[in-house]
Amino acid sequence: MGEVHGKRRDGLRRLLEEHALDGLLVTNLLNVRYLTGFTGSNAALLVTTDGAVFCTDGRYETVAETQVPDLERVIERDCGLTLAARAKGSTGFESDHVTVDGLKDLTEAAGQELRRAPGLTAELRVVKDETEVEALRMACAAADRALAALIEHGGLRPGRTEREVARALDDGMRDQGAEGPSFATIVAAGAHSAIPHHEPTDAQLKAGDLVKMDFGALVDGYHSDMTRTMVLGRPAGWQTEMYELVAAAQRAGVRALAPDTPLAEVDDAARSVIAAAGRSEQFVHGLGHGVGLEIHEAPALSRAGTGTLAAGMAVTVEPGIYVPGQGGVRIEDTLIVREGAPELLTLTTKELVVV
Repeated sequence: MGEVHGKRRDGLRRLLEEHALDGLLVTNLLNVRYLTGFTGSNAALLVTTDGAVFCTDGRYETVAETQVPDLERVIERDCGLTLAARAKGSTGFESDHVTVDGLKDLTEAAGQELRRAPGLTAELRVVKDETEVEALRMACAAADRALAALIEHGGLRPGRTEREVARALDDGMRDQGAEGPSFATIVAAGAHSAIPHHEPTDAQLKAGDLVKMDFGALVDGYHSDMTRTMVLGRPAGWQTEMYELVAAAQRAGVRALAPDTPLAEVDDAARSVIAAAGRSEQFVHGLGHGVGLEIHEAPALSRAGTGTLAAGMAVTVEPGIYVPGQGGVRIEDTLIVREGAPELLTLTTKELVVV
């Protein structure tokens, strides 16, 4: 893994040169993890054009020896201030992460002004290397297996509550090797399925309900994200019609995933399917988002999205239709943008499952 993190730091150094910076003080722990592999709760990293210094406190000295063996290591409590004092030349700081008061302290420690440098590591993180893709594959597989086990063992049935189903999915993902859920699991039954981000309640599932489940697993720090909508018993005509429309929109969005495609065009590919059916006002959110060390990260697949897709980006495609008081459907996959067709990571069927 040291070689992988070394390549990532080399990528950051190229960005430093592009921005006329001699170094970057990295204080966002997720960015520190991306660049070093360190998983503790206190750390900072100073990356310069010709090297890097890592800092953590005494609680993690042994962990750092194992996880960050290839860098100079400093053991101090106030890591940001310790490494700021080593800054030389034009040094940037993560202005999208550091508070106003924190900048004051860092500047005093550095004895010089630090330059705002937001989003440099995030720019690297948006395209995943194969180590990251493998972690995402494992996270998606854990979620797939947890849902399959839930259904196989009768865990999705009338009489169970939304909370019980959500807990069963969370436990199932852990049973499948995940560190835990990658976000608060959504289980929304009946009319609740029309609420895009419904929080599970003690409401019982009933025969005839649509059941929308939005969940993901966390593996090696990487998040999966999948939504499946199922029906308890024979579906009503309106449920089948709604499901088929969302499924068609989802297929259109997936087909649009290709390098160099504008983000807004991907959103439009799916949204136009729903709009053509006269239901555009019932699709109330963006088409998708990036996933990785965070559950929501760049790029944003939405009408307001700027920029284009690139090979190696990990994104979700998740159109939905929501009719308040009646019900809703969302279908979501996690995929990797590739030359040619995208790589699908969430493999649970997208046919309408009748439980």
